[in-house]
Amino acid sequence: MLPYIAEFLGTMMLILLGDGVVANVTLNKSGMKGAGSIQITLAWGLAVMVPAFIFGAASGASFNPALTIALAVDGTVGWNTVPGYIVAQFAGAFVGACLVYILFKDQFDATEDPGAKLGVFSCGPSVPNMPLNFLAEVVATFVLVFSIKGIGQVAGIAGGLDKFFVFAIIVSCGMSLGGLTGYAMNPARDIGPRIAHQVLPIKGKGDSNWPYAIVTLCGPIVGALIAVLLYQAIPWA
Repeated sequence: MLPYIAEFLGTMMLILLGDGVVANVTLNKSGMKGAGSIQITLAWGLAVMVPAFIFGAASGASFNPALTIALAVDGTVGWNTVPGYIVAQFAGAFVGACLVYILFKDQFDATEDPGAKLGVFSCGPSVPNMPLNFLAEVVATFVLVFSIKGIGQVAGIAGGLDKFFVFAIIVSCGMSLGGLTGYAMNPARDIGPRIAHQVLPIKGKGDSNWPYAIVTLCGPIVGALIAVLLYQAIPWA
């Protein structure tokens, strides 16, 4: 039971901190409005790193259905854990997004732009082009998962230092590729909050843009699978 609780709480914390920084920077009447993409990118890296430190020993700190599926494919985790992990991840993401809305309700009410409100919860392309948007998510998630696997090649890595590497990977992907699609790289990170946007009574929220969700659902899974299969195919020793 503990691993599933850890995945739920870890993903909830990830979204609370990750979507929270977007609300903090983009919504009207927030004290940090206008702080910009650098704060958002750094904060998303920290949003992954902090719960990874807390819950890494309990569950492996996946917090990402694409990563969970990929690690099951390469045998790192058992398939019996996959359904429970994925349910916990999506549920945690949904609850984290709901907490962001509760905390920033006054700021949501003060913001007229429905696109800004949706952007707090979910990703969107800077230029709508479904094939390229899908490819961007595949490539970004490939880099994420291949790099996570590659950390295992670092000899004598100190306990916990791997979590700082993950922070660096997230920030690097965000700063280099994030302007294309918002770099979901994680179906739960986008779909869970998108559901929250759909059901919450957000003033003037507009459409939840569900047609785009296929990109953030399938792109990361494809990228993660390519990453682990290529990693396995390389004769490291």
